[in-house]
Amino acid sequence: MDVSKTASRRTLGSDLKRVDAHRIRRSEYKELPELTEEMLRRAVVNKGGRPRSPNPRQLISLRLPPEVVKRWRATGPGWQSRMADRLAKTPIPRGKE
Repeated sequence: MDVSKTASRRTLGSDLKRVDAHRIRRSEYKELPELTEEMLRRAVVNKGGRPRSPNPRQLISLRLPPEVVKRWRATGPGWQSRMADRLAKTPIPRGKE
């Protein structure tokens, strides 16, 4: 991930200020279709969000010396992931499993 780039806004090609300013009038309700049982049966609920990971991370509490955390943070964004990768590659000493 390149942090130096700014996030770009999505462009929909519509006048969102005009859409937000619009207030539905009583006469417009007549244009809406009647909600039927068939429509409700076909409805799909999309919860959105990120898909569940097959291998989720586990939250733990770990106390480290301040200078260690400072050095890792100095490496820039993503330091926690890099630290986890380094720990995953470190062999576990025999007899301490």
